Amino acid sequence: MIWKKMNNPQLTYYDLGEGVTAFSTTRHGGCSTGNYSEFNINRYCGDDAGHIAQNLHALAALLDIPADHIIMPHQVHGIEVRRIDGPQQEVIEGVDAVMTDVPQLCIGVSTADCIPIIIYDKEHHAACAVHAGWRGTVQRIVRVAVEAMCKTYGSLPSQMKAVIGPGISLDSFEVGEEVYQQFADASFDMRLIARMYAKWHIDLPMCNRLQLEETGITDIYMSGICTYQHHQDYFSARRLGINSGRIFTGVMVNLFE
Repeated sequence: MIWKKMNNPQLTYYDLGEGVTAFSTTRHGGCSTGNYSEFNINRYCGDDAGHIAQNLHALAALLDIPADHIIMPHQVHGIEVRRIDGPQQEVIEGVDAVMTDVPQLCIGVSTADCIPIIIYDKEHHAACAVHAGWRGTVQRIVRVAVEAMCKTYGSLPSQMKAVIGPGISLDSFEVGEEVYQQFADASFDMRLIARMYAKWHIDLPMCNRLQLEETGITDIYMSGICTYQHHQDYFSARRLGINSGRIFTGVMVNLFE
């Protein structure tokens, strides 16, 4: 994991090898204010449209692509995976994972405690960005995403790498009995993903790692960043409320000669 500052946005980069750029934005290096401070490009959380546009263009300049080549769906905590083959003129509505093999197209998801996951197929130069909140995790969205890549691009899990980005940790993710029960009813091994303090806590990063491993992916990097505990650097809805900024976790396949 590398910290880097260029053209204002400060990003957390992930090493997935040559030919791919993968990152999560931080709260630093933008022009948004208040609970959106400083760097937010999400259009669906109440931030000022002018600030969003400035931040978006700064990120595009850093990536050296047009702003409309940054693709972000409007997520609904579902499990739909959408293939993206070019800039989108309309809102990508109701989608929680996006995938592409088109160079210079940055696809990504927005989170603020939920778990962002990047999957990269180094053989076919295809990538997927996944938003896994607790509802998506219960529905095993990351497994659905891997299956979609295998079907669409001919990907093999043995040739894939994955990153589990900044999200809420087990220690900070307290849940009610009803949420615990949904994981238990979905046949998760609760001994591995849950712990009782005053209330139940669920380990969402581990839930998604186990799902990736079940698909056959073994090359998995876990950022280990808890958004709730590090809300000064990464947005946390539990800390700041829902009217606050979002982390953008993106991946871009680069041009190959």
